[in-house]
Amino acid sequence: MKQVLLGAAAALISAGVAMAQTVAVTNARIVTNEDAGVIESGVIVIEDGAISAMGADAAVPEGAEVLDAEGQWVTPGVFAPFGHVGMVEIGATEGSNDISADESELNISLNALDSYNPKATSIPITRIEGVTHAAISPGTGRTLFGGVGAIVDLSGDFDSTVKENAFLYLQMGERGAGLAGGSRSASWAYLRAALKEAQRANRFFSKPTDEGLLNIHDAQALKTAVNGDMPFVIEVDRASDIMRVIALKEDHKKLDVIILSGAESWMVAEELAEAEIPVILDPMENLPFALESVGARLDAAKLLADAGVQFALTTGAGNDDTHQVRLLLQQAGNAVANGLSWDAAFAAITREPADIYGLGGRLGALATGQTANLVVWDGDPLEVTTSPTAVFIDGERLPLTSRQTVLRDRYMDIENRDEPFAYR
Repeated sequence: MKQVLLGAAAALISAGVAMAQTVAVTNARIVTNEDAGVIESGVIVIEDGAISAMGADAAVPEGAEVLDAEGQWVTPGVFAPFGHVGMVEIGATEGSNDISADESELNISLNALDSYNPKATSIPITRIEGVTHAAISPGTGRTLFGGVGAIVDLSGDFDSTVKENAFLYLQMGERGAGLAGGSRSASWAYLRAALKEAQRANRFFSKPTDEGLLNIHDAQALKTAVNGDMPFVIEVDRASDIMRVIALKEDHKKLDVIILSGAESWMVAEELAEAEIPVILDPMENLPFALESVGARLDAAKLLADAGVQFALTTGAGNDDTHQVRLLLQQAGNAVANGLSWDAAFAAITREPADIYGLGGRLGALATGQTANLVVWDGDPLEVTTSPTAVFIDGERLPLTSRQTVLRDRYMDIENRDEPFAYR
């Protein structure tokens, strides 16, 4: 037993030494996402997982590990504002797909963290593209409610939760209509009735009548959002549906509402700005995949920005986005190609998602005293030919390897391998 305790003590000491490692990133073009703007040639010092010094004149501490960026870009890590990364391995294989629970009696109280696997192969695949954080959510099952989402980092560690109970996801519009019985009237009636039940829910509540919609577990989960302690992420595309969401917030003053997808949100941008409702937008949604999105256009992000709407960019919405979170930078680049400024586009995949989920000041920007979540790039991160050369999460530099890179390296030069052919 004594040897075990001594071994554990030694491990803790080693962990403390590793945590205390000081790293200085020098000769860096630093995109702060703060009032400091872009520091054309500066130093970032990382100590104990945080940025201890940053700037053109920041000194390199004695004994620090020096990472010479050689003029490369250094930015906050990318924040994917919605998706299911880490919740599915193979979408078509039921046993490895934990996004939706079509047969469950529960829906609102389903929690994304219970399905999240930080060791999923999609985590390093996404991380090596510069994505350090993500909002994960259950998908819809039997009803228009999906469940409770969370914010996680993509370190691959089991303690990678940044914020639990971060939002409640629900589906309105065409899909919501189908889930509620076949019409938008049915989905709005269901939602309003559910909100009323949640308002009077308490720990003794089961169902107010035999015809009640919610069980005690779902009612309690919904009550948290109704009280304004957890935002509603409502997926909706049609402009008229978005106006119904604005009216819903007006009727329920405590509701903290976020629009997801919002293909026609540009049509009601002024109303969204006045209501202070942010939008998580897919900037490449420009084809009318459904009648509710016939007004989709490629410059929607610019139009939202011009109207003063707070927005973030995503790669998809609802049950669709599972493996392509890593393409978020391309989405932002395409938004720039369609009129959005570079600064606004990059903020929409870093600082703005953090602000929308109440994590402003912790994520999405680089400043002295903040946790060191940053990426070193070999060029403009919104260019498709650019790649990260270093990724730090909570001050720890993580390897730029994934299952794909390992397979690439294993078979790239197969003819010159020493192993017998069957083992190459």
